Amino acid sequence: MNISDLVSAELRRLEETKTFKFETALQSAQDGVVRVNGKEVVMLASNNYLGMSNHPVVKKAAIDGIRKYGYGVASARFLCGTQTIHRQLEKKISQFVGSEDSILFSSSFAANIGFFAALANEKMGFESYKDVIYSDRLNHASIIDGQRLCRPEVTDKLIYEHANADHLEQLLDADKEKEYRLRVIATDGVFSMEGDMAPLSRLVELAKRYNAILFIDDAHGIGVVGRTGRGSAEHLGVLGKIDVLIGTLGKAIGGAAGGFISGSSEMVSYLRQKARTYVFSNSLPPSIVTATMAAFDLLAKDKTIVKRLHDHTAYFRNEIKGLGFKIIDGTHPIVPIMLGEASVAQEMSAALLKEGVYIKGLWFPVVPKGEARLRAQVSAALKRKDIDRALESFKKVGKRMGVI
Repeated sequence: MNISDLVSAELRRLEETKTFKFETALQSAQDGVVRVNGKEVVMLASNNYLGMSNHPVVKKAAIDGIRKYGYGVASARFLCGTQTIHRQLEKKISQFVGSEDSILFSSSFAANIGFFAALANEKMGFESYKDVIYSDRLNHASIIDGQRLCRPEVTDKLIYEHANADHLEQLLDADKEKEYRLRVIATDGVFSMEGDMAPLSRLVELAKRYNAILFIDDAHGIGVVGRTGRGSAEHLGVLGKIDVLIGTLGKAIGGAAGGFISGSSEMVSYLRQKARTYVFSNSLPPSIVTATMAAFDLLAKDKTIVKRLHDHTAYFRNEIKGLGFKIIDGTHPIVPIMLGEASVAQEMSAALLKEGVYIKGLWFPVVPKGEARLRAQVSAALKRKDIDRALESFKKVGKRMGVI
């Protein structure tokens, strides 16, 4: 069978099972309310948690960045792609998360891939060695793909049950006599499909006891959780105690592009030499760098932004549950509305769009079979009236479809 026949058959299967993912084009800027098909709809599918994507201060900083530093750098960092603003942003990020240094990547996906390959596949003076990675069962695809790049002959990969520190401890204890060169505990800080958090205080303790590197991808935590938006580490009382912290600039902090790794100065210096997704990729464009710095400054100065997000989240969670929808409990702005079947999630997403709510369905393989859902994401850009409008649409569509 040729490639055309293969992909055509798979596309037909996706359409027949109602799991084909449709892209819905926005006719406006990303915001709490957006325009789709000529109609204003409430946005509940965006990672724009703080409303920074269309904030006038952030937009002005991006424009100023282009005027002063140009459109792009046309180079990787070690050639001629490092401007003074790149280092300024890295220092600002380090101060924000409580680390010694930080390194910018084109995305947090690239950061994760770059980290694992650079660490596990380099001999670092060892002719023969074995490393081990302990990974949460529900970790993000970028962590999984990063670990796939670690050669199996030099890296053992063990999965522990989701957010289960006791199971992780069992695995660590079983391996304590093995002469591994490196032990790495890898987890999301906030899990993007569930909206729950890793048990970081236990993980910090286990990493210390078993001499392991604690790696946290906090893409959905930075700017979102914690009293001042410093992420899951702040929320759980371990800020500054994470060995390797990955964050994104493409969600709460402006929503454009870019990611980072924060950690010790030695680790960051090593990644500048060895992380292929850094060494062989273009540097972030100046507009994103200057806008991101403005977003971090805005977050530091205006304490009401994070509070508004947290208040909106508590209100939406309480009200959607009150309507009779089944959700995964928690405190994060990610609110999974559980529906079971992919076809139901697809149908409800389309029906809600017609009723003025933009939300997307998620199903296998993104989530386990039988656990299809709508993933609502609350934003500080919303007004209470927008949330109430969305809730009324949920009530209408939910009753019509027999979900509630």
